[in-house]
Amino acid sequence: MARSALSRFRSSGISRLLANALMDLYDYPHPLHRDRIIRGYDRPHAVRTAKMCVVVAIRLGHSDDRIRLYHVACLLHDLGRAGLDRRLFATIWSWAKQRGIPTRPREWRALHPTTRYGRETEAFVSLYRTDLMAAGVIVDRWAIEQVEMRLGYARRLARRLRVVKPTLTKLGVSWQPWMQQVMLYYYYPERLARAQSWVKQLAEILVACEQFEAYSNQRRGRDYYARSKESLVEAFAYLGKLEQEGILSREVLSAVRGLTAEGAFDSILETARGAPLTRHDRRYLRSLSI
Repeated sequence: MARSALSRFRSSGISRLLANALMDLYDYPHPLHRDRIIRGYDRPHAVRTAKMCVVVAIRLGHSDDRIRLYHVACLLHDLGRAGLDRRLFATIWSWAKQRGIPTRPREWRALHPTTRYGRETEAFVSLYRTDLMAAGVIVDRWAIEQVEMRLGYARRLARRLRVVKPTLTKLGVSWQPWMQQVMLYYYYPERLARAQSWVKQLAEILVACEQFEAYSNQRRGRDYYARSKESLVEAFAYLGKLEQEGILSREVLSAVRGLTAEGAFDSILETARGAPLTRHDRRYLRSLSI
């Protein structure tokens, strides 16, 4: 079953040439050094996540035409972080994590219900500017952009999409509004409250696969989460938590678990980790079908 899904991925997914062109859209002119380009952070994460998403969408019966556009959306799901300054971003968000400060808009609003919707970035900077400066962070426009990449993701993604849409048109991509909805779901699930069921399902698949890959991604774990070791058990525990919160449906999580148990994602996980799966890892993954 996993082989058939992977085989159909090759026929229903987009070409490698187009995928490479889409990855170039993550490149960003450095605002402080105009002669420098910031290469898109962790492009392989986007490629691996997108492949997993397409395979799950195939398993759940979505059409080839829809899957091709979905593949584009998944490849660009981190476009709102184009220009990510690896050191500065890690400094700000490691500092926040150590203090239990929310890093996602919905979590911020739960803790600070008086924050105006869409103004989470400004609220964060207003509240913590002095503390960040004391920690050695120069809170200038560039630092605020690094905050916006998480707490103001919808706004920054919209700006980046406006910039790249002419290029997408030249590449033959017919951008659809639902694609942006799918990309925003993890940070803004409330925006899909009235979405069609198939849009919501594609959004859930992206969240599940993106988080699964991120929990297995050695580079992202080190830079984003100050993590020293990847854990498959923790990855599925987090996906289970998202199911309990209503972010993921049982159907999507079951599809991810089933394909994982069949070995569909073994090579992706090994590449993300930068090391072969251990015998214990494989035994755990195969047990997910039980």
